Amino acid sequence: MTTYLLAGGGTAGHVNPLLAVADALRARDPEATVLVLGTREGLETRLVPERGYELLFVDKVPFPRRPDRAAAAFPARFPRAISQVRAHLRRHGVDVVIGFGGYASAPAYVAAARERIPFVVHEANARPGLANVLGARRAAGVGVAFAGTPLKRSRVVGMPLRREIVELDRDALRVAAAAHFGLDPARPTLLVFGGSLGARRLNEAFAGAWQDVLDAGWQLLHAVGEKNELADPGVAGYTVLPYIDRMDLALALADAIVSRAGAATVSEISALGIPAVYVPYAVGNGEQALNASSAVRAGAARLIPDAEFTPDRVRGEIVPLLGDADALARMREAAAAVGSRTGTEDVIAMIDAALGR
Repeated sequence: MTTYLLAGGGTAGHVNPLLAVADALRARDPEATVLVLGTREGLETRLVPERGYELLFVDKVPFPRRPDRAAAAFPARFPRAISQVRAHLRRHGVDVVIGFGGYASAPAYVAAARERIPFVVHEANARPGLANVLGARRAAGVGVAFAGTPLKRSRVVGMPLRREIVELDRDALRVAAAAHFGLDPARPTLLVFGGSLGARRLNEAFAGAWQDVLDAGWQLLHAVGEKNELADPGVAGYTVLPYIDRMDLALALADAIVSRAGAATVSEISALGIPAVYVPYAVGNGEQALNASSAVRAGAARLIPDAEFTPDRVRGEIVPLLGDADALARMREAAAAVGSRTGTEDVIAMIDAALGR
């Protein structure tokens, strides 16, 4: 019986691909032991137990980025985190470690190496995090979601996706999806969303241009976020929601998408072959623009910088695109070519190789 330890967490971008792989490992071999390593501060504290996995803890020790109190404490705290993971590895007889980045992964990579346990690395973002940069140096296998990710000895394996996305039959669900959102299955639908909290830039742009989308013959499904101040005009063909709890149905209905460019978002949209316009979140180290770059290069998507995304830009670029059936068809074809629904299986193939199978 094999014991797997999956390390990662903090954000949904780390937890969701981890859980996709965990579910596939458990489905393949119900006798296997699948454990998850995380911190007490991340989303994994809720999501992992909800999915039925045992969550082991390690101290959250950020890598120092500036000379401050945390940097001064790092030389003592990081070795302690490594020791915590080594104790978990020995206690549970772990055979292989799989890291997805985040605070839990760095000590897991070092601990696995010291215990002579093989480990593999998966990087979801086009700009790798420090934990995975460290782990890639000694990993048995390194997989990335996007071509061009600068990680040593890596190969593109795609993103492990939720099962409901991998198995989504968009044509079969279209009528049910339209009914769920109060829209017409016979009309093309533009889906706009910016994450659970929404995206103010997207909201403000469509607040001034939603009528132009409807006038172009399209309907609009818009997730504005739970703390937005956008008023719902209450017109037919424009559904405004604070949050979409059935994203599978929204993706089944969408004929085109405008969204942020988180790694999972880009991977899911590409895997489903949906034309997209990405408006990368401008805060951070620019990873969202990089996440979208391979889809943009392939012709599957377009990119508009956040600062330039206005009602006029919607009218001047997105509305004409919605009226260009040939351009949308080319984008769908390109998206199907660049996207992948086999990320989970490809990561598991790396794990099997690390185990010598």
